[in-house]
Amino acid sequence: MPSFSLIDLSHTIEDGLITYKGLPAPVICDYLSREASRDHYEGGATFHIGKIEMIVNTGTYIDSPFHRFADGIDISELALESIAEVEGVVFRADPNQQSIGPNLFSNADVGGKAVLIHTGWSRHWRKEQYFENNPFLTTEAAEFLKSAGATLVGIDSLNIDDTATGHRPVHTILLGADIPIIEHMCNLESLPDSSFTFHAVPVKVKDIGTFPVRAYAVLK
Repeated sequence: MPSFSLIDLSHTIEDGLITYKGLPAPVICDYLSREASRDHYEGGATFHIGKIEMIVNTGTYIDSPFHRFADGIDISELALESIAEVEGVVFRADPNQQSIGPNLFSNADVGGKAVLIHTGWSRHWRKEQYFENNPFLTTEAAEFLKSAGATLVGIDSLNIDDTATGHRPVHTILLGADIPIIEHMCNLESLPDSSFTFHAVPVKVKDIGTFPVRAYAVLK
């Protein structure tokens, strides 16, 4: 029996899923169906080859600096040390609080850690309410996490920034400091506040700033 447990922190991607209003849903279909594959193989062997057409901002995804900055590192250049086997810590926001400031962290030691913000907003996933008045971090909160040396920041909300305006200061501050961002997380209520490692590794794609991940935690 393993001496650890795994907690999945990602939403499932499926055909027609809307992650963010105004962005298209993925199309998941057959490229080669099992029935059609019979003509390609022998001995009764059949195979399925699927096809996915989707934008990279689908499901639970990670933002690299290239998402915000043309000269920033892209998904393929993210150091594994920043997205795998990272010591994690969860901060629990007031579920009635939309604007989350630096007080949430109370000058906590987040240096070298994956900072996950549990807002509970994922309970609205796939509902109309998910897209409106989502919790977000303030500029001051992002500045604290940057100065405190966070390795990665994730949130279980529609966006880590306030979507009421076109400004995206949190993305600018964190990605400008080479701190990856993960949005649309889930199941953070299943994690302890600490004593776990965090993993969120995307496919190694060049010239892309964002990509879906299978985010999970390993409980010690």
